[in-house]
Amino acid sequence: MKINIAGAATTKFGELWRRSPRDLIKEAANNALDQAKMKPFAVEAVFVGNMLSSSLGNQDHLGAFFAEELGMPVAAMKIEGACASGGLAVHSAVMAIQSGLYETVLVLGVEKMTDHKPEEVAQMLMGAGTDAEREAGATFPGLYAIMARCHMQKYGTTEEDMAQVAVKNHYHASLNSHAQFVFPVTLEKVMKSPKVADPLKLLDCSPITDGAAAVILTKIKNNEVNIIASAVATDTLGLSEREDLTGLKAVRVASQKAYQMAGISPKEIDVAEVHDCFTIAEIMAMEDLGFFEKGKAARAITSGKTKLGGSGPIINTSGGLKACGHPVGATGVKQIVEIYNQLKGIAGRKQVEGAKIGLTHNVGGSGATAVVHILKKD
Repeated sequence: MKINIAGAATTKFGELWRRSPRDLIKEAANNALDQAKMKPFAVEAVFVGNMLSSSLGNQDHLGAFFAEELGMPVAAMKIEGACASGGLAVHSAVMAIQSGLYETVLVLGVEKMTDHKPEEVAQMLMGAGTDAEREAGATFPGLYAIMARCHMQKYGTTEEDMAQVAVKNHYHASLNSHAQFVFPVTLEKVMKSPKVADPLKLLDCSPITDGAAAVILTKIKNNEVNIIASAVATDTLGLSEREDLTGLKAVRVASQKAYQMAGISPKEIDVAEVHDCFTIAEIMAMEDLGFFEKGKAARAITSGKTKLGGSGPIINTSGGLKACGHPVGATGVKQIVEIYNQLKGIAGRKQVEGAKIGLTHNVGGSGATAVVHILKKD
């Protein structure tokens, strides 16, 4: 499998109160088209990753909505899979191209969240949970706090270990002009931030964000960066039915499929964008993706192995969901953009030297959906 990435772009992520979803999509899509040196008529289909347009924006017909805005009267559809919507949109485009149905596809990811009260957004996000979780008053910080407690109990992971994830990712975001939080934070600041769901603190949690991202995928060989694996796996919707709460089974299954598809091992990954919706999520991802043994990822992060300049793999050079921001439908597409830029060697101050193989890891809900892509520089 080899799908070329012809162009890729994101908007600024953050509290973009004066920008509409139309504005954001036009910026990201037009910049991706310019990079690909393509006109809109070259696109044969549009896939849009989004979770909350219906509940927060009163518009669920996003395929036609954005195809009209971009002047692309082609096959267009919305793809939804909670916070993995963007990754699933990329996966759907890969399948569509592989099938021979289309040659060139535009993938968009977008979310407009900050126009609404945080409690409204939290309630809408729990649409990705179970009835039992909602009836119990659970939120995603609460669910990931349960997983954090289990990981701490089984492997000795500490609150300081989790805080180090935030410190690293904020440092990376300080090098990214498109990030929501372009400033570093100290370990002390993370540890002293207010508790959200014990042991998770405010600075252990990704923010509410607006933003959009776009990638153009094609069969035409006009670029040296390719998607060489695209895999999806699912698990139970809720936590109570799972055998182990110290990791995500869907991530392990999807990553194993992706490594097999690409013909590589985890040790060959140079740079990765992972779904750090909470700091514990990055620690679990490092282990589920096979980068470190169970119980050893936290120490590796604290020692600086995954930070720019470390021995690698280098993780979340964009700042991740934690500091770059998490406009949920756009996140999985943004991850592809970041790895594309890294493999092209155009990531600027956050460039990983000599990066040739990269991975993206996008998760929906508390781990019910996982999407893993592997990209390679030819």
